[in-house]
Amino acid sequence: MRSLRVRATGPLTLVEDLGRRGGSGIGVGRSGAADRAALTQGNRALGNPEGTAALEVTFGGLEVEVAGDLLWCCVTGAPGEVSVDGRGVGSHNLVSVRPGEVVAIAPPWAGLRSYLCVRGGIAAEEVLGSRSRDVLSGLGPAPVAEGDVLPVGPSGGEWSAVDSVRIPDLDASEMTLD
Repeated sequence: MRSLRVRATGPLTLVEDLGRRGGSGIGVGRSGAADRAALTQGNRALGNPEGTAALEVTFGGLEVEVAGDLLWCCVTGAPGEVSVDGRGVGSHNLVSVRPGEVVAIAPPWAGLRSYLCVRGGIAAEEVLGSRSRDVLSGLGPAPVAEGDVLPVGPSGGEWSAVDSVRIPDLDASEMTLD
């Protein structure tokens, strides 16, 4: 089983997708990724459906070890240093990570939230149609903690291993999320 073993979380790391829709009538807010365009960009680059769950990392500090099998990932959102086993790979790149290698996201140069998207997505349990954490209500998966093992969903086919592929920055005004 492909998974991520959490070694460090930084100030706050949450599982987020595009949020819950249609629950405001019963008092359930949408929640979801703070930067929906960045989440969508990472998922598109990996061939995931747009609403696939990822890790929202507030001000860096996340370190995860890949377990199981080769995993493709992409860090989008706030730009900063991203490394795999100490080797700089940069943000906004498609990167293959082998089992036992550690992906680390440093505090960003600009902005606040980065998104670690993985091919297949984070397979957290859905609550009211979303895998997102609503920090105000406590709905959804608990904040990510050191020692957690996060399962990765099926990817619908594997890609061959290469070091990395740069993806172009997308203009958020061109994206539709509804």
